[in-house]
Amino acid sequence: MQTVFPPFDAAYWQARYATPGRAGWDVGGPTPPLRAYFDQLAVVQQPRILIPGAGRAYEAQYLHRLGFRNVVVADLAPEPLAALAARVPDFPKENLWLADFFALPPTEAFDLVIEQTFFCALDPSLRPAYARQCAALLRPGGKLVGLLFDTEFPNAAEPPFGGSREEYRAYFAPYFQFSHFDTAYNSLRARAGRELFICLRLA
Repeated sequence: MQTVFPPFDAAYWQARYATPGRAGWDVGGPTPPLRAYFDQLAVVQQPRILIPGAGRAYEAQYLHRLGFRNVVVADLAPEPLAALAARVPDFPKENLWLADFFALPPTEAFDLVIEQTFFCALDPSLRPAYARQCAALLRPGGKLVGLLFDTEFPNAAEPPFGGSREEYRAYFAPYFQFSHFDTAYNSLRARAGRELFICLRLA
């Protein structure tokens, strides 16, 4: 029988961010695999980038400081968006979206979607819809890039939720070509061997 979880809605996330010790995934900056990926992107092309379920959005902050100006951050809860605005006062306010990722229209076309602890924060029953929505929001040839937990968290009653690369492949295969789909070589020590770095191109 499939586990039924309570709604992880805006109120849930706002309360969780406001409670000390309940944002254990927050490492105070972009993780090394994503930082290394961002460092090799071409700023001159100014791709349109979406970071959904971005939390405190250290990735957006890092990209902004590299010179990327078309970075959109979307989150259900206002607290993390406010935290980013406070840390980076010149981040474009129009690119801070208090929004439900699944309600974003496909007319919002992006070149790149960045995944960092959003997938693992969703009710696992939403994973097929996540893959489908990422594909819908990308321009032809666009990419979904990021990290997924390649480990199980037994009996988890709330995020993060784990899984396996075999499970994940089934979600993404209908929409994407797999450019990279393997264990991250440069994870934080606490996550070493338990993170899957993905680079998927819209088929």
